[in-house]
Amino acid sequence: MHDGTSVDRAGQVAVIFVSQRTAADGAGYAAAAAAMDALAARQPGYRGVDSTRDADGFGITVSYWGSEAEALAWRDHPEHAAIRARGRAEWYERYQVIVTRVERGYAWTRP
Repeated sequence: MHDGTSVDRAGQVAVIFVSQRTAADGAGYAAAAAAMDALAARQPGYRGVDSTRDADGFGITVSYWGSEAEALAWRDHPEHAAIRARGRAEWYERYQVIVTRVERGYAWTRP
């Protein structure tokens, strides 16, 4: 999934979520992921998302936020916390979260 934007992300906070899925409940996971994407997009400071997952369940999602405080508010959102707990219980073998500030970025699109 890609949010379709090609914007300058310099200064934004990037939350990088690297995960390995289990084989459990693919439909439930997909529904929860869609719900979290929609909920995140309504949060103050949300700037976009890029996400991919391969056939073996390895995925990388990068969400972008206007500030560290807004990224932390998303982390602490009650619905997000509930889905995170469910993810730990059944959908993920492991995950890692990396938070960083974007210094600069580049984009290119085939004409």
